[in-house]
Amino acid sequence: MPAMQIHVAKSDLSELPVDAVVNPANSRCIMAGGVSAALRESGGQKIEDEAKASAPVAVGAAVVTTGGSLPARHVIHAPTMEAPGMRIGVENVRRATRAALIAAAHHGFETIALPGMGTGVGGVALDEAARAMVDELRVHKQARPSTVYLVGLSDEMVNAFADALRNALTTS
Repeated sequence: MPAMQIHVAKSDLSELPVDAVVNPANSRCIMAGGVSAALRESGGQKIEDEAKASAPVAVGAAVVTTGGSLPARHVIHAPTMEAPGMRIGVENVRRATRAALIAAAHHGFETIALPGMGTGVGGVALDEAARAMVDELRVHKQARPSTVYLVGLSDEMVNAFADALRNALTTS
């Protein structure tokens, strides 16, 4: 089995033409802030309506919806918190990242894009979140997804992803 390709990019998640983008959701699937709101604004209300039909979604689980009018065909909603606006710990980032990868594998998605999970209102430090996410990518042994993009709008998030990836490669 070929190794997963991992790329770091400074990009807007809502503009990526991948099989699926990951929404660091809340269990109620209310897309009111941060990445969620941006995806809903770009992709349409249908994304939130579909996600809310599956709510509540536990932290550590994920649901897949249409991508609406996004370039991505699907959105993987992986809750990092139970209610909107909660502060969380890094373990929730791990659980949400793992759930997103499992959902991508289950649906046969080749390419997915993940933003910094839990780094907005969740309050997880960028470097901690990036390390936890890269750890989860490294232990995911399924054939899908074959390509993962770690994306951030800020240089700080992009640098945190790049550092986490570099450190993981030097310790493997």
